[in-house]
Amino acid sequence: MNHMISDRWLRWGGISLVTLFAFLTEPLVREPLTRTHLILLVTKVIAITLHWYLNRAIIIYFRLRSTLPISKPSVRAITLLACTLGTAVLAWGINLWRHIVNTGTPAGYNGKAVALQVHVDKIILTASPFGFDLFRSFLIAAFFLILYELYFYNRDSSVYKSQLEQLERERERLQMVNLQSQLEVLKQQVNPHFLFNALNSLSALISEDPEKAEVFVDKLSSVYRYVLRSGNEQNLTTLAAELQFIDGYYHLLQTRYGSGLTLSVSIPESARSLQLPPLTLQLLVENAVKHNVVSAKRPLHIQIQTDQLGWLIVQNNLQHKATRALSNGVGLSNIVAKYQMLNLPQPVVSASDTAFEIRLPLSPSAN
Repeated sequence: MNHMISDRWLRWGGISLVTLFAFLTEPLVREPLTRTHLILLVTKVIAITLHWYLNRAIIIYFRLRSTLPISKPSVRAITLLACTLGTAVLAWGINLWRHIVNTGTPAGYNGKAVALQVHVDKIILTASPFGFDLFRSFLIAAFFLILYELYFYNRDSSVYKSQLEQLERERERLQMVNLQSQLEVLKQQVNPHFLFNALNSLSALISEDPEKAEVFVDKLSSVYRYVLRSGNEQNLTTLAAELQFIDGYYHLLQTRYGSGLTLSVSIPESARSLQLPPLTLQLLVENAVKHNVVSAKRPLHIQIQTDQLGWLIVQNNLQHKATRALSNGVGLSNIVAKYQMLNLPQPVVSASDTAFEIRLPLSPSAN
Protein backbone atom coordinates (compact mmCIF):
# COMPACT_ATOMS: atom_id res chain seq x y z
CA MET A 1 0.00 0.00 0.00
CA ASN A 2 1.17 3.51 -0.78
CA HIS A 3 2.47 5.31 2.34
CA MET A 4 1.75 8.75 0.88
CA ILE A 5 -1.43 10.14 2.49
CA SER A 6 -3.16 12.79 0.39
CA ASP A 7 -5.38 14.25 3.11
CA ARG A 8 -4.47 17.92 2.79
CA TRP A 9 -8.09 18.93 2.23
CA LEU A 10 -9.15 16.95 5.30
CA ARG A 11 -6.41 18.42 7.52
CA TRP A 12 -6.80 22.07 6.64
CA GLY A 13 -10.57 21.91 6.27
CA GLY A 14 -10.92 20.07 9.57
CA ILE A 15 -8.53 22.35 11.46
CA SER A 16 -10.34 25.40 10.10
CA LEU A 17 -13.80 24.10 11.11
CA VAL A 18 -12.65 23.01 14.58
CA THR A 19 -10.92 26.36 15.12
CA LEU A 20 -14.03 28.25 14.02
CA PHE A 21 -16.21 26.22 16.40
CA ALA A 22 -13.73 26.75 19.24
CA PHE A 23 -13.72 30.51 18.71
CA LEU A 24 -17.53 30.65 18.58
CA THR A 25 -17.71 28.92 21.97
CA GLU A 26 -14.73 30.74 23.53
CA PRO A 27 -15.73 33.38 26.15
CA LEU A 28 -12.44 35.25 25.62
CA VAL A 29 -13.58 36.26 22.12
CA ARG A 30 -16.39 38.37 23.64
CA GLU A 31 -14.07 40.11 26.10
CA PRO A 32 -11.78 43.10 25.47
CA LEU A 33 -8.65 41.96 23.69
CA THR A 34 -5.59 42.01 25.91
CA ARG A 35 -2.08 40.70 25.48
CA THR A 36 -2.90 37.69 27.68
CA HIS A 37 -6.14 36.98 25.81
CA LEU A 38 -4.32 37.18 22.45
CA ILE A 39 -1.67 34.71 23.65
CA LEU A 40 -4.39 32.32 24.88
CA LEU A 41 -6.30 32.52 21.59
CA VAL A 42 -3.14 31.86 19.56
CA THR A 43 -2.36 28.99 21.94
CA LYS A 44 -5.80 27.51 21.21
CA VAL A 45 -5.16 27.56 17.45
CA ILE A 46 -1.74 25.98 17.93
CA ALA A 47 -3.21 23.37 20.29
CA ILE A 48 -5.90 22.36 17.78
CA THR A 49 -3.27 22.01 15.02
CA LEU A 50 -0.90 20.02 17.24
CA HIS A 51 -3.68 17.69 18.40
CA TRP A 52 -4.66 17.01 14.78
CA TYR A 53 -1.12 16.28 13.56
CA LEU A 54 -0.25 14.20 16.62
CA ASN A 55 -3.29 11.92 16.29
CA ARG A 56 -2.84 11.76 12.53
CA ALA A 57 0.79 10.65 12.90
CA ILE A 58 -0.09 7.94 15.44
CA ILE A 59 -2.98 6.59 13.33
CA ILE A 60 -0.90 6.50 10.14
CA TYR A 61 1.98 4.78 11.94
CA PHE A 62 -0.13 1.93 13.32
CA ARG A 63 -2.14 1.55 10.12
CA LEU A 64 0.60 1.69 7.48
CA ARG A 65 3.98 1.13 9.10
CA SER A 66 3.41 -0.99 12.17
CA THR A 67 4.66 -4.59 11.97
CA LEU A 68 2.73 -5.86 15.00
CA PRO A 69 1.58 -9.45 14.32
CA ILE A 70 -1.95 -8.86 15.69
CA SER A 71 -5.48 -8.53 14.33
CA LYS A 72 -6.96 -5.31 12.98
CA PRO A 73 -9.32 -4.77 15.97
CA SER A 74 -6.32 -5.08 18.30
CA VAL A 75 -4.38 -2.57 16.20
CA ARG A 76 -7.31 -0.13 16.43
CA ALA A 77 -7.48 -0.59 20.21
CA ILE A 78 -3.74 0.06 20.57
CA THR A 79 -4.06 3.05 18.23
CA LEU A 80 -6.88 4.50 20.38
CA LEU A 81 -4.84 4.02 23.54
CA ALA A 82 -1.74 5.61 22.00
CA CYS A 83 -3.77 8.57 20.69
CA THR A 84 -5.43 9.02 24.10
CA LEU A 85 -2.13 9.05 25.98
CA GLY A 86 -0.43 11.27 23.40
CA THR A 87 -3.34 13.72 23.41
CA ALA A 88 -3.42 13.75 27.24
CA VAL A 89 0.29 14.51 27.52
CA LEU A 90 -0.05 17.28 24.94
CA ALA A 91 -3.14 18.66 26.72
CA TRP A 92 -1.34 18.70 30.08
CA GLY A 93 1.55 20.57 28.54
CA ILE A 94 -0.77 23.12 26.91
CA ASN A 95 -2.73 23.59 30.15
CA LEU A 96 0.51 24.19 32.01
CA TRP A 97 1.40 26.86 29.47
CA ARG A 98 -2.03 28.49 29.89
CA HIS A 99 -1.55 28.45 33.66
CA ILE A 100 1.81 30.18 33.23
CA VAL A 101 0.26 32.77 30.90
CA ASN A 102 -2.55 33.49 33.38
CA THR A 103 -0.50 33.49 36.59
CA GLY A 104 3.01 34.23 35.39
CA THR A 105 4.43 31.15 37.20
CA PRO A 106 4.13 27.33 36.97
CA ALA A 107 3.61 27.19 40.74
CA GLY A 108 0.21 26.01 41.80
CA TYR A 109 -0.37 23.74 38.79
CA ASN A 110 -0.64 20.49 40.76
CA GLY A 111 -3.99 19.13 39.65
CA LYS A 112 -5.59 19.35 43.08
CA ALA A 113 -8.28 21.72 41.91
CA VAL A 114 -11.61 20.22 40.97
CA ALA A 115 -12.30 20.44 37.23
CA LEU A 116 -15.68 18.67 37.17
CA GLN A 117 -18.34 17.59 39.67
CA VAL A 118 -21.37 15.48 38.78
CA HIS A 119 -24.17 14.98 41.35
CA VAL A 120 -26.20 11.77 41.08
CA ASP A 121 -28.65 11.69 43.99
CA LYS A 122 -26.39 11.63 47.04
CA ILE A 123 -23.30 10.53 45.06
CA ILE A 124 -20.85 13.19 43.96
CA LEU A 125 -18.42 12.27 41.14
CA THR A 126 -15.35 14.46 41.20
CA ALA A 127 -12.68 14.72 38.49
CA SER A 128 -9.38 16.51 38.81
CA PRO A 129 -7.99 18.54 35.91
CA PHE A 130 -5.70 15.65 35.02
CA GLY A 131 -8.54 13.11 35.09
CA PHE A 132 -10.81 15.40 33.12
CA ASP A 133 -8.10 15.99 30.54
CA LEU A 134 -7.58 12.21 30.23
CA PHE A 135 -11.30 11.65 29.59
CA ARG A 136 -11.43 14.50 27.12
CA SER A 137 -8.31 13.11 25.39
CA PHE A 138 -10.10 9.78 24.97
CA LEU A 139 -13.00 11.51 23.23
CA ILE A 140 -10.61 13.49 21.00
CA ALA A 141 -8.67 10.32 20.11
CA ALA A 142 -11.91 8.46 19.31
CA PHE A 143 -13.00 11.35 17.07
CA PHE A 144 -9.75 11.29 15.08
CA LEU A 145 -9.71 7.50 14.84
CA ILE A 146 -13.27 7.39 13.47
CA LEU A 147 -12.53 10.28 11.11
CA TYR A 148 -9.43 8.64 9.63
CA GLU A 149 -11.05 5.20 9.49
CA LEU A 150 -13.71 6.74 7.25
CA TYR A 151 -10.99 8.49 5.23
CA PHE A 152 -8.99 5.27 4.73
CA TYR A 153 -12.14 3.32 3.90
CA ASN A 154 -13.05 5.80 1.19
CA ARG A 155 -9.46 5.96 -0.13
CA ASP A 156 -8.93 2.19 -0.12
CA SER A 157 -12.26 1.64 -1.85
CA SER A 158 -11.26 4.04 -4.63
CA VAL A 159 -7.80 2.48 -4.95
CA TYR A 160 -9.23 -1.05 -4.99
CA LYS A 161 -11.78 -0.10 -7.64
CA SER A 162 -9.07 1.53 -9.75
CA GLN A 163 -6.83 -1.54 -9.44
CA LEU A 164 -9.68 -3.85 -10.45
CA GLU A 165 -10.38 -1.73 -13.50
CA GLN A 166 -6.69 -1.68 -14.41
CA LEU A 167 -6.39 -5.47 -13.99
CA GLU A 168 -9.49 -5.97 -16.12
CA ARG A 169 -8.08 -3.76 -18.86
CA GLU A 170 -4.75 -5.60 -18.68
CA ARG A 171 -6.49 -8.98 -18.84
CA GLU A 172 -8.48 -7.91 -21.89
CA ARG A 173 -5.35 -6.53 -23.53
CA LEU A 174 -3.42 -9.77 -22.93
CA GLN A 175 -6.30 -11.84 -24.23
CA MET A 176 -6.35 -9.72 -27.36
CA VAL A 177 -2.58 -10.06 -27.76
CA ASN A 178 -2.82 -13.82 -27.27
CA LEU A 179 -5.59 -14.08 -29.86
CA GLN A 180 -3.60 -11.95 -32.26
CA SER A 181 -0.56 -14.13 -31.59
CA GLN A 182 -2.42 -17.31 -32.48
CA LEU A 183 -3.92 -15.77 -35.60
CA GLU A 184 -0.58 -14.35 -36.72
CA VAL A 185 1.15 -17.71 -36.22
CA LEU A 186 -1.46 -19.42 -38.35
CA LYS A 187 -1.30 -16.65 -40.95
CA GLN A 188 2.50 -16.80 -41.10
CA GLN A 189 2.49 -20.58 -41.42
CA VAL A 190 -0.48 -21.14 -43.67
CA ASN A 191 0.05 -18.23 -46.01
CA PRO A 192 0.26 -18.33 -49.81
CA HIS A 193 3.94 -17.35 -49.88
CA PHE A 194 5.00 -20.17 -47.56
CA LEU A 195 2.78 -22.67 -49.31
CA PHE A 196 4.08 -21.53 -52.69
CA ASN A 197 7.70 -22.11 -51.64
CA ALA A 198 6.83 -25.45 -50.05
CA LEU A 199 4.96 -26.66 -53.11
CA ASN A 200 7.76 -25.48 -55.43
CA SER A 201 10.26 -27.48 -53.39
CA LEU A 202 7.91 -30.47 -53.44
CA SER A 203 7.42 -30.16 -57.22
CA ALA A 204 11.18 -30.20 -57.80
CA LEU A 205 11.64 -33.18 -55.46
CA ILE A 206 8.96 -35.26 -57.17
CA SER A 207 10.91 -35.29 -60.43
CA GLU A 208 14.40 -35.36 -58.88
CA ASP A 209 13.99 -37.60 -55.84
CA PRO A 210 10.55 -39.18 -55.26
CA GLU A 211 11.63 -40.70 -51.94
CA LYS A 212 12.64 -37.29 -50.55
CA ALA A 213 9.40 -35.88 -51.89
CA GLU A 214 7.45 -38.45 -49.88
CA VAL A 215 9.37 -37.54 -46.72
CA PHE A 216 8.77 -33.85 -47.48
CA VAL A 217 5.01 -34.40 -47.72
CA ASP A 218 5.01 -36.28 -44.41
CA LYS A 219 6.92 -33.48 -42.70
CA LEU A 220 4.70 -30.80 -44.23
CA SER A 221 1.61 -32.66 -43.05
CA SER A 222 2.91 -33.03 -39.50
CA VAL A 223 3.89 -29.34 -39.36
CA TYR A 224 0.43 -28.11 -40.31
CA ARG A 225 -1.28 -30.68 -38.10
CA TYR A 226 0.71 -29.42 -35.10
CA VAL A 227 0.04 -25.76 -35.96
CA LEU A 228 -3.70 -26.30 -36.24
CA ARG A 229 -3.87 -28.41 -33.08
CA SER A 230 -1.80 -25.91 -31.04
CA GLY A 231 -4.14 -23.07 -31.89
CA ASN A 232 -7.15 -24.84 -30.39
CA GLU A 233 -5.88 -26.92 -27.47
CA GLN A 234 -3.66 -26.42 -24.44
CA ASN A 235 -1.77 -23.26 -23.46
CA LEU A 236 1.36 -25.28 -22.70
CA THR A 237 3.00 -28.18 -24.46
CA THR A 238 5.99 -30.35 -23.65
CA LEU A 239 9.43 -29.48 -24.88
CA ALA A 240 9.56 -32.94 -26.48
CA ALA A 241 6.50 -32.10 -28.63
CA GLU A 242 8.01 -28.75 -29.63
CA LEU A 243 11.29 -30.37 -30.61
CA GLN A 244 9.49 -32.99 -32.68
CA PHE A 245 7.60 -30.22 -34.46
CA ILE A 246 10.81 -28.22 -35.01
CA ASP A 247 12.42 -31.28 -36.54
CA GLY A 248 9.71 -31.34 -39.21
CA TYR A 249 9.75 -27.57 -39.66
CA TYR A 250 13.55 -27.58 -39.99
CA HIS A 251 13.32 -30.29 -42.65
CA LEU A 252 11.07 -28.01 -44.74
CA LEU A 253 13.47 -25.09 -44.35
CA GLN A 254 16.55 -27.16 -45.12
CA THR A 255 14.97 -28.46 -48.31
CA ARG A 256 14.90 -24.87 -49.46
CA TYR A 257 18.18 -23.55 -48.00
CA GLY A 258 20.30 -26.70 -48.02
CA SER A 259 23.69 -26.32 -46.34
CA GLY A 260 22.95 -22.64 -45.70
CA LEU A 261 21.00 -23.57 -42.57
CA THR A 262 22.00 -25.84 -39.69
CA LEU A 263 20.13 -26.65 -36.48
CA SER A 264 21.83 -28.10 -33.42
CA VAL A 265 19.69 -29.49 -30.57
CA SER A 266 21.23 -30.49 -27.25
CA ILE A 267 18.46 -31.22 -24.74
CA PRO A 268 18.82 -33.83 -21.96
CA GLU A 269 16.03 -36.36 -21.61
CA SER A 270 15.17 -35.04 -18.14
CA ALA A 271 14.23 -31.64 -19.58
CA ARG A 272 12.01 -32.88 -22.40
CA SER A 273 8.97 -33.26 -20.14
CA LEU A 274 9.11 -29.58 -19.13
CA GLN A 275 6.59 -27.27 -20.74
CA LEU A 276 6.43 -24.01 -22.71
CA PRO A 277 3.85 -22.23 -24.89
CA PRO A 278 3.22 -24.02 -28.22
CA LEU A 279 4.97 -22.76 -31.38
CA THR A 280 7.52 -20.77 -29.36
CA LEU A 281 10.48 -22.48 -31.05
CA GLN A 282 8.87 -22.09 -34.48
CA LEU A 283 8.58 -18.32 -34.00
CA LEU A 284 12.24 -18.06 -32.94
CA VAL A 285 13.56 -20.22 -35.79
CA GLU A 286 11.42 -18.36 -38.31
CA ASN A 287 12.65 -14.99 -36.98
CA ALA A 288 16.25 -16.13 -37.28
CA VAL A 289 15.73 -17.16 -40.91
CA LYS A 290 13.72 -14.06 -41.73
CA HIS A 291 16.22 -11.49 -40.43
CA ASN A 292 19.56 -13.09 -41.38
CA VAL A 293 21.44 -14.06 -44.51
CA VAL A 294 21.04 -17.79 -45.17
CA SER A 295 23.38 -19.19 -47.83
CA ALA A 296 25.99 -21.89 -48.35
CA LYS A 297 28.75 -19.26 -48.19
CA ARG A 298 27.29 -17.67 -45.08
CA PRO A 299 25.42 -20.42 -43.27
CA LEU A 300 23.03 -19.61 -40.43
CA HIS A 301 23.60 -21.73 -37.33
CA ILE A 302 20.77 -22.15 -34.82
CA GLN A 303 21.41 -23.84 -31.48
CA ILE A 304 18.78 -25.07 -28.99
CA GLN A 305 19.97 -26.20 -25.56
CA THR A 306 19.29 -25.91 -21.82
CA ASP A 307 21.43 -24.43 -19.07
CA GLN A 308 22.11 -25.64 -15.51
CA LEU A 309 19.08 -23.72 -14.19
CA GLY A 310 16.73 -25.56 -16.55
CA TRP A 311 16.12 -22.61 -18.89
CA LEU A 312 15.87 -23.16 -22.63
CA ILE A 313 18.43 -21.25 -24.71
CA VAL A 314 17.90 -20.52 -28.41
CA GLN A 315 20.87 -18.87 -30.09
CA ASN A 316 21.91 -17.98 -33.64
CA ASN A 317 24.77 -16.12 -35.29
CA LEU A 318 23.93 -12.63 -36.54
CA GLN A 319 24.47 -11.80 -40.21
CA HIS A 320 21.94 -9.13 -41.09
CA LYS A 321 20.61 -8.82 -44.60
CA ALA A 322 21.59 -5.78 -46.63
CA THR A 323 17.89 -4.96 -46.83
CA ARG A 324 16.17 -5.57 -43.54
CA ALA A 325 13.06 -7.70 -43.71
CA LEU A 326 9.85 -5.89 -42.82
CA SER A 327 8.98 -6.72 -39.21
CA ASN A 328 5.52 -6.42 -37.69
CA GLY A 329 6.81 -7.12 -34.17
CA VAL A 330 4.81 -10.32 -33.81
CA GLY A 331 7.56 -12.83 -32.98
CA LEU A 332 9.19 -11.84 -29.69
CA SER A 333 6.29 -9.68 -28.48
CA ASN A 334 3.90 -12.62 -28.86
CA ILE A 335 6.21 -14.92 -26.93
CA VAL A 336 6.52 -12.36 -24.12
CA ALA A 337 2.74 -11.85 -24.09
CA LYS A 338 2.13 -15.60 -23.82
CA TYR A 339 4.50 -15.93 -20.87
CA GLN A 340 2.89 -12.93 -19.20
CA MET A 341 -0.61 -14.30 -19.67
CA LEU A 342 0.41 -17.67 -18.24
CA ASN A 343 1.99 -15.91 -15.23
CA LEU A 344 5.42 -17.39 -15.99
CA PRO A 345 8.84 -15.71 -15.60
CA GLN A 346 9.64 -13.48 -18.56
CA PRO A 347 12.08 -14.54 -21.32
CA VAL A 348 15.49 -12.84 -21.34
CA VAL A 349 16.80 -11.48 -24.65
CA SER A 350 20.43 -10.57 -25.28
CA ALA A 351 22.35 -9.69 -28.42
CA SER A 352 25.92 -8.84 -29.39
CA ASP A 353 27.50 -7.85 -32.69
CA THR A 354 27.79 -11.50 -33.71
CA ALA A 355 25.08 -13.46 -31.89
CA PHE A 356 21.46 -13.30 -30.77
CA GLU A 357 20.21 -15.27 -27.76
CA ILE A 358 16.92 -15.70 -25.95
CA ARG A 359 16.51 -17.60 -22.68
CA LEU A 360 13.10 -19.13 -22.02
CA PRO A 361 11.87 -20.41 -18.62
CA LEU A 362 10.43 -23.90 -18.73
CA SER A 363 7.42 -24.83 -16.61
CA PRO A 364 7.24 -28.15 -14.73
CA SER A 365 4.83 -30.68 -16.15
CA ALA A 366 1.34 -30.72 -14.64
CA ASN A 367 1.70 -34.45 -14.18
